[in-house]
Amino acid sequence: MAAVNDMEKKLAEYKCDTNEAVCLKLVRFPEDLDDESTTFHPEYSHQLFGDDEVAFGYKGLQIQLYYSAGNLSSLFKVKYTARVTDTFDCVEPDDVEGKIREIIPAGFCCNTDDFIVDTSCPGFREYHERLQTFLMWFIETASFIDVDDDRWDFFLVTFPCEHRMDLICSSSFQVDTSCPGFREYHERLQTFLMWFIETASFIDVDDDRWDFFLVFEKYNKDGETLYATVGYMTVYNYYVYPDKTRPRVSQMLILPPFQGEGHGAQLLETVHRYYCTSAKVQDITAEDPSENYVKLRDFVLVKLCLTLPSFSSEKLSQGFSEEMVSEAREKLKINKKHARRVYEILRLRNTDMSDEEKAKEFRLEVKKRLYGPYRKNQRELTKMQKCLRPEELASQISQMDTRLQHEELEKSYQDVLAEYRRVLERLAQA
Repeated sequence: MAAVNDMEKKLAEYKCDTNEAVCLKLVRFPEDLDDESTTFHPEYSHQLFGDDEVAFGYKGLQIQLYYSAGNLSSLFKVKYTARVTDTFDCVEPDDVEGKIREIIPAGFCCNTDDFIVDTSCPGFREYHERLQTFLMWFIETASFIDVDDDRWDFFLVTFPCEHRMDLICSSSFQVDTSCPGFREYHERLQTFLMWFIETASFIDVDDDRWDFFLVFEKYNKDGETLYATVGYMTVYNYYVYPDKTRPRVSQMLILPPFQGEGHGAQLLETVHRYYCTSAKVQDITAEDPSENYVKLRDFVLVKLCLTLPSFSSEKLSQGFSEEMVSEAREKLKINKKHARRVYEILRLRNTDMSDEEKAKEFRLEVKKRLYGPYRKNQRELTKMQKCLRPEELASQISQMDTRLQHEELEKSYQDVLAEYRRVLERLAQA
C-alpha cells in the first residue's frame, strides 16, 4: 500500500495545469518572440484537456502557440523539462500535440526560424474595396478613395488608450474570390475562442447569414502602417416572419492584451449602430450571453438610449411606457426586455436614493418586475390544488414558502441594484 501511495506521489509530479502551460502570443516584431511580457494564457482549456484542465506526463510543460499579429500565421511548439516515459515504463503521457492539432488549421510552423512574422492583415485592401461598393447605394455623392493614401481611416473609432483603432466590418461577408484569404484568416482567429469562451464552438463560414466584425490595431513599423488583430464579433441573422431579420450575437472576443481599455464597448456600440440603419432588422439579441457580456450590453444600451426623447428625465419619472418600447425598438433595435432594463438603470440615475419615498418607489417598481416568476409559481399552485393529494400539495406549498420568497426577492433586488450602480459608475467615467 505504501509503495502504491509513493508511486502516486511521483506520478503526480507529472501533472501540469494546462491554463498555465499554454502560452499565447501576438507577435508584431521578431523580438516579441523572446519577450515574456507579451505572453498571455487561456482562461479555459477544458474543451481540449478535460474538466480538470490538466495534462499528464510532463514536467515543466510549455505549449507555445504564437501568432503573427496581422494575419495570424502560427508557430506551434511543445517544450518540457521531463517526460514520464523517461522514468516509468508502461506509463504513457497525454498527447498534447495531437489535442492542439485538433483546433489549429494546417500550415502552422514548428520551427522559430521558419516563422515569418507577417504583420499585414490578409485581404484588408479587398475588405475595404468591397465595403466601398455600399457607399454608391446610400450616399448621393459617393466616390471611391485611394486606399494607398495612409491619411485615410476606415470606420475610425477613438479609444481611451495609446493606440488608434480602426474598425472594419463586413456585411453578410461571403467567402469567395472577392475577399481572398478571409477563410484561412478566420480559421486561425477562431482558435482563440477555445481558450476564452467557456462553451465555444466553431462556425460554418459558408452560411451567408453570418456577419463578421473585425477590430484591428493600427500601428507603425519602419514608416509603414500595419494592422494587428484585436478582436472580433460574429452575428447570425435569423429570419423573423414575414420579412424581418433578428441579428443574434454569437461570439465576441477582445484578445487579452487589449482587454479593459473600452474596445469591447466600442465594438458593440458600432455593431448596434450598423444594424440600426436597416429597416429589415427587428431587434438585436445575443446567444446565451455571459455575465460579462450582459454588463457590457447594459452600458452600451444605456449610453445609446440617453439620446432618445422617450428616456428623458421628465419621461423617466412617469414610469416605463410603450413610447420607450417603441422608440428603442424602431431607432436602436432594442427589444422590450432590454428597454425595460435600460429604463430601470436610468431611473436609478435620476432617483435620489437618500429620499426614502423616492427610494421606496424605485424599489417597488423593480421588485414588481422581479416578482414575475413568483407570481407564476402561485398560478401553478392553484392548478396543483385541483389535482394533487393533500400530502403532495403540502410538499409543494413548503417549497413555495412566502417568507423564503420574500428573502429571495430582496436578494435579487440588491443584486440588480449593484449591477445597475456599476453601469452608472462606468457611464459617469465615459
